[in-house]
Amino acid sequence: TTHYLFIVVVAVNSTLLTINAGDYIFYTDWAWTSFVVFSISQSTMLVVGAIYYMLFTGVPGTATYYATIMTIYTWVAKGAWFALGYPYDFVAVPVWIPSATLLDLTYWATRRNKHAAIIIGGTLVGLSLPLFNMINLLLIRDPLEMAFKYPRPTLPPYMTPIEPQVGKFYNSPVALGSGAGAVLSVPIAALGAKLNTWTYR
Repeated sequence: TTHYLFIVVVAVNSTLLTINAGDYIFYTDWAWTSFVVFSISQSTMLVVGAIYYMLFTGVPGTATYYATIMTIYTWVAKGAWFALGYPYDFVAVPVWIPSATLLDLTYWATRRNKHAAIIIGGTLVGLSLPLFNMINLLLIRDPLEMAFKYPRPTLPPYMTPIEPQVGKFYNSPVALGSGAGAVLSVPIAALGAKLNTWTYR
């Protein structure tokens, strides 16, 4: 019980780091126009936190639990913006849970082998999270119009969203985001596991 209460406290704080990475992941305008950065940061932040706490408890299911806490906390923040008069789609809630569940299933299927969880699970998160979130962002009503119509009060003028030139620099944001996320998730998951080992050695 103490372990899970500890995870609740840390997961809430890590959510602030995850959803505000670079101050553009949490909001629809930047989540849409900077999808590759979105994929990299979300994949790595989810994996390093989930691996750390899954190994801390040794219980398959902890990663999904961790992602669920982050999701609930983000929906609370979304509701707060909505209460302030911003549109429902002003905040994008990243889809963390399915990817975290894949991480849990890997840990369970490999009989709690932490190296398999890092390599296989980290790769699955890096490949799946961009796909789930692209579907999520496709459901948002005209993100660019929303970005111009409802600018954030803290957004400096030089960060005003511009129309993305998707296809000019790369053909598929999902493919590029998936590849980058998968490649970076594994070493960062390994770092999380190493930190876990150092902490409780």
